[in-house]
Amino acid sequence: MDGSIPGAQVVGRVAAVLRAVSAEMPAGLGTTAVAAAAGLTRPTAHRLLAALAGEGFVDRDRRTGHWMLGPELFVFGTIAAERYDVTELAREHVDALAAATGESAFFSVRRGGETVCLLRADGSFPIRSFVLYEGKRFPLGVASAGLAILAYLPPEAVDRYLAAAALAGEFGEAHAEAGIRRRIAETRRTGYAVNPGLVVEGSWGMGAAVFNSAGQPVWALSLTGIAARFAPERRAELGELLLEHAHRLGRRLGP
Repeated sequence: MDGSIPGAQVVGRVAAVLRAVSAEMPAGLGTTAVAAAAGLTRPTAHRLLAALAGEGFVDRDRRTGHWMLGPELFVFGTIAAERYDVTELAREHVDALAAATGESAFFSVRRGGETVCLLRADGSFPIRSFVLYEGKRFPLGVASAGLAILAYLPPEAVDRYLAAAALAGEFGEAHAEAGIRRRIAETRRTGYAVNPGLVVEGSWGMGAAVFNSAGQPVWALSLTGIAARFAPERRAELGELLLEHAHRLGRRLGP
C-alpha cells in the first residue's frame, strides 16, 4: 500500500493482522504468532488486535488466548457475499471431485500474489493431507492451485512476480525461480499442475485453473493426498477430471 497516503501504513498493518488470523481459523493464533505472521513487533500487534476486538473484528478465546475473526466480519462477509460469493456454484464440483477420487478436493481463489482456499471436501480414502484447508493462503507457484493459476498469467506478469517473490527462502530450493519455471512449463503442456510433495514431504497435490469469461485464471480446483495415490498413470486420469470440472465451473462462474 502507498505509504504516501495518510493512514495507509496503519491500514496495511490491520490488513496483515486480519489475514494472519484468518489463515489459521478456526483455531486462531496467539499474539506472538500474529506478530510474526504480520511482520510486526509484538506490542504493535497487541495494540492492533485490542483495537480490532473493541470493534468486533476479532475475538479472543479466553481459554487458549488465541485471536479469531470476530462477529462484525461475519456481518460484513454476509453482505459482501451478495456480490462475490461463488462457493455455492463451486461446491458441487468440489464434492464431485472428492467423491470420484477419494481424495481431498478444494476450491481456491486468487488474491493478488496468493491463493486462498475457500472450500474443502474430503473423499473416502482414510489417509488425508491437511496441508490445505479453508482460509489457508499460499503464494502463487507454491501449492498446486497457485501453480495452476500462475502458469496461465501473462508472461510479463509471471516475470514480475517471480522477480519479486523469493519463495526459496521460506519454501526451500525447489521453489527457486528455475524450478517454478520448469513446473510452469509442464503445467502449460498438460493443462494441470502437479506439486510432488514440495510443501510437505509425501503430500502431493494437483490443480487446474478456472478461468473467467475474460480468459483470466481467477480460481482453481485442486486435489491433495499421499504420494502413493498419485502414481503416473493415475495422475493423467486425475488431471483430466480436474480439467473437466474446471472447464464446466468456469462456464458457470462467468465474469
